[in-house]
Amino acid sequence: MVPWGGVSCCLSATALYLLGRTSGRDADVLKSVNRVDQLKDLARLLDTASKVLPLVVTVSGRVGSDTPINCEYSGLRGVLVEETAEQHFLKHNDAGSWIQDSALMLSMCKEVPWYLDDGTGRVYVVGARGATGLVLTVGSEVFEESGRSLVRGTLDYLQGLKMLGVKRIERVLPTGTPLTVVGEAVNDDVGTIRIQRPHKGPFYVSPKPIDQLIANLGKWARWYKYASLGFTVFGVYLIAKHAFQYIMERRRHWELRKRVLDAAAKRSGPDNEGSNAKAETGSDGSKRERSMPDLCVICLEQEYNSVFVPCGHMCCCTACSSHLTNCPLCRRRIELVVRTFRH
Repeated sequence: MVPWGGVSCCLSATALYLLGRTSGRDADVLKSVNRVDQLKDLARLLDTASKVLPLVVTVSGRVGSDTPINCEYSGLRGVLVEETAEQHFLKHNDAGSWIQDSALMLSMCKEVPWYLDDGTGRVYVVGARGATGLVLTVGSEVFEESGRSLVRGTLDYLQGLKMLGVKRIERVLPTGTPLTVVGEAVNDDVGTIRIQRPHKGPFYVSPKPIDQLIANLGKWARWYKYASLGFTVFGVYLIAKHAFQYIMERRRHWELRKRVLDAAAKRSGPDNEGSNAKAETGSDGSKRERSMPDLCVICLEQEYNSVFVPCGHMCCCTACSSHLTNCPLCRRRIELVVRTFRH
C-alpha cells in the first residue's frame, strides 16, 4: 500500500520550496532594479539606457487621472473600479433543513488611463490589474433585500429557495493613493512614458515602499523554506515508518511460517520419514499439503477449525480464537468466529 500521507507531505514540501525560491528570486531582482527618486529623471534615464532595453525601474507617486470614475455607491473618485453582485438565498437540502448559499450575479471592472505623479513628472501605468500586490479599497458594501412579492416567493419556495437579497460590493483604487510600481519603462512615439509588465521579471503595484516589499519577499522566502523543510522531514518520517511496518509484517509472516513448519516436523516424527519416500512419487499439491499441516498458528498443537468474519481466514482453533480480537494473518478486526467441521 502506498503511504499517501508521506507522499502528500513531500509534494507539499516541493511546492513550498518552489514558492520560496520564486519569492527569493523576486527579492533579488527588486534589489537590482533602477530606482527613480524623481519622475522627471526617468526620461533622461530612458535616453541613456536605450541600448540596454528593457529597462526595469521602480517609481513612486500618487494616483491621478484626467478622467476619473465617479463611484455610484461610495461617491469616491477612482481610476480602477470593480463591482460585484451576489445573490444570497436559503436552499432546502435533502435533510429537510435550510442552508444559506450565494451565487455571483455580476462582476464588472472599469478602468481609465491613469498615472503616477510625484510633483516633478507623470508616468502612466498600463495593465495594473494583472500586477502583483495590487489591493483595491472596499468603497461600499450594500445589501439590498429582495422584494416580498407573493407570487415570486411562492415560486421560489416550490423550487426549494428563499431569496434573501443582493449584496453589492464596490472596490476602487482612489485618486491620490500613494503607490510603488515596479515594471518596464517604455517611451512611446508621442513622448509619453509608460510602466508596463516586462517580458521577464516582476511587475508590482503596491502601496508599500520598495524596501518594505523586498523585506516582505525575503521574509516569505524564509518561511516557505522552513515550512518546506518541516514537511520534508515529516513526509520522510511517514514513508520510513510505513516501510518499517511493511518489513516487520513480512518478517512476522516469515517467522510464523517457519514456526508452523518446525512444529509440523516435530509432530510428524518418525512417521514422516516413510511418508517422505512415498511423497516423492505424488503430485505437487500433495507435497504442499504435507509440508503445510493444518495446525493452529497460535498453539501449534490443535488443527485449525475456525473461520474469521469478515476477512475469511482460517488459521486458528476454537480455543485460541476465543482470545483473539484481530486476525493474526491480515490484522483485520474479528467480528464473528465460525466453527467448521471436516469429514
